[in-house]
Parts: sequence; C-alpha cells; structure tokens
Amino acid sequence: MQKQTTPSINAHLLRGALILLSLVATCMTPFALVGGMSGGGGNTNVIETTVGGATPTPTPSGSPCAVRAYIPNSSSNNVSVIDTSTNTVVATVSVGANPQGVAVNPAGTRAYITNGASDTVSVIDTSTNTVVATVPVGDNPQGVAVNPVGTLAYVANFSSNDVSVIDTATNTVVTTIPVGETGPIGTAVNPEGTRAYITSTYSNNLSVIDTSTNTVVATVPVGINEVGVAVNPVGPFAYVVKYNGTVSVFYTGTNTVVATIRLPGNGSFGVAVNPAGTYAYVANRGNNRVSVIDTVTNSVTAAIPVGEVPSGVAVNPAGTLAYVANSADNTVSVIDTSTNTVAATVDVGHGPVALGNFIGAVPVCLGGTPPPRRTATPRPHPTLPPRP
Repeated sequence: MQKQTTPSINAHLLRGALILLSLVATCMTPFALVGGMSGGGGNTNVIETTVGGATPTPTPSGSPCAVRAYIPNSSSNNVSVIDTSTNTVVATVSVGANPQGVAVNPAGTRAYITNGASDTVSVIDTSTNTVVATVPVGDNPQGVAVNPVGTLAYVANFSSNDVSVIDTATNTVVTTIPVGETGPIGTAVNPEGTRAYITSTYSNNLSVIDTSTNTVVATVPVGINEVGVAVNPVGPFAYVVKYNGTVSVFYTGTNTVVATIRLPGNGSFGVAVNPAGTYAYVANRGNNRVSVIDTVTNSVTAAIPVGEVPSGVAVNPAGTLAYVANSADNTVSVIDTSTNTVAATVDVGHGPVALGNFIGAVPVCLGGTPPPRRTATPRPHPTLPPRP
C-alpha cells in the first residue's frame, strides 16, 4: 500500500474512534501531529509519530564508556546521537523513511531503528555510528525491543497486525507472530526474556507472547488506545500507557491489571522505568509534561514541563537523568531526576520520536569517570494478588 502523510490531529485531544479508523484506512502511524498547537510554537511541519516498548536501560560495566542516546528524527529520516556526558549531538546517522521506534541492545553495541514508511529496521553499529544492516520486516513497523541477552529483537508491525522476530546475529527475521489485535505499536520484554508484551492502539488487549514458542499465550483487557509499555526491571509489573491519559499497572505474575493511574493530562505516549524500579516516567503530549509515577504507591508525584509534544522518554543507566524527545520543537529535554527539573535542552533533527530504550553504554571507552549509579533504598512492592 502506498504510504501517505496523515492530516494533522489536535495534540490535546484524542478525537475518538472515527479518527482512529480513518488513520487505519490510510495505513499511517496514528496520532500524527502538526506543530503550532495551542500553547505551542509555530512549527507547521507534519510529524508522524509512534511508540515503542521501553525495556530496562542497561548498566555499563568494565571501563568507563560513553553513554549515548539515539534519537530517531521522523521527518528528517535520520538519528541524532547524543553524548549524555556533554548533552551534545556527536553524530547524525541516515536511516530509512519515517524512523520512529528505537532500542539499544544490552551490550550497547547496536541500536535498532524502525522505519515506518520503509517497512525496515536499520541496525546501527554504535562504535562507528554507521548502519551495518537493513532488515525488511512487516508493514509499518513501530515499537521494537531487544531481549536481555541481546539475541532477538521484537518489532511491532502496526499495519500488518503482527510481530517480526529478528535474529540479531544474522539480522534476519526468523519468525512472524500474528497478535490477533489491531494496530500493534508498543513492545517490551521482561527481564527474564521469557515474555514479550505488545500493545495495540485499536484494540482493548495487551498481547503476551511466550518467547520460547513465539506464540500469544494471553490477551489481557487494559483499555483502548494503548501505546507505550515498559516493564519494571526489579518487580513483576508492566506499565501500559493509554492515549486518554491513564496508565494500567499490569501484574505479570497473573496477567491481570491491578491498578489504573490517572495522569494530569492526556495524549500519553512513551513510558520508561528507572533502573531501580522506583519511578516510571510518562511523556504526555496533551500538556507538554512528563508525569512521574511512584511505583510503590502507584501515584503521580510530579508533572515536569518539557518541550512541545513529548513523544518518548528513557532513563540513563545511573538513574540520574531522563531524556525526553519533543516532536514539535525538535529538541530533547534532559531531566534531573533528583529535582524533577529540566537541566538541559538539546537541539536534534526534525520531528524526534524516540520511543523505546534509546540510551545505552557504548563500548568505546573515552576515559573520565562515569556518573555514579544511584543506590535505591529498598521499598516494598504493592500488595500482589495471589498466583493461581
């Protein structure tokens, strides 16, 4: 099908099923936006966006190495590489058309970029910041996540309603998994690597994939207009973000929703959990804020003003900084997680949509001292339902 540019949609409202169905008909990414919305600036270029699953950010080991963020720019068809020690762009990598989803592997050696309009995944060698492979996948790939051992990447294909599984050693698709839901978009893998979680924008269900058999073993109602999903790296919970401004807390032990959190804004997209598992960060396009969720109380503790139309968030390995891609003003906001304030703003390419685990440790040691990893005070998890 010929891919088209979708007309603009008000970033502050989800206009219901009719608009969503019309977007399906055009086979384009949902929730396309135009800059210059109320409360925003004058950027009038169409920005096509999506979301990917946010898997836990890896912790660098061994010698001090650069920690870099890989930001897909959906409208300039490239990736901005940010050195997080200086918050400067150190490289720009050309990829396919309409890049959106992103995942850095646990070793920090590869970044996987979904190209929605090219139906491909670009594989970036992080030591050279060059594309070393281009992998054909399904129709309109969106979210991508890599398993904890770095051997497989899971790609949600929005328009073909399936998941492509890439063998990262050969950069080939080894299987395709039908999810039985409409508009799969967000992807996350649990810390054990045994389950992959797929959100679907036009369905009410979260698909749970058994990675040993590559089959869907559960479809769990979590509410319509699901987008981002992230798994807590230290606890049995996943966080499913919905565009209406709510987050479903999903208990992975029994595949049930145990809480629903209302955010102070709508248009919720990207979500990431810090390495300690104590806070989740949600990008809300409707009010240009990042909501901070305490994962013990499942309550919102802060709403941080960032750039225009925040459409992706990830936390650095130390847990000290959160990076937010702002689609409408072509920037990345850097949040100091100790104060919940923006400490820096980085200019990137056009229409940044960095949905997924876009920060990793690069194995090219540059010297110096890495930022300290924050040690979390042990805290209890919420009361869990009994396992069956």
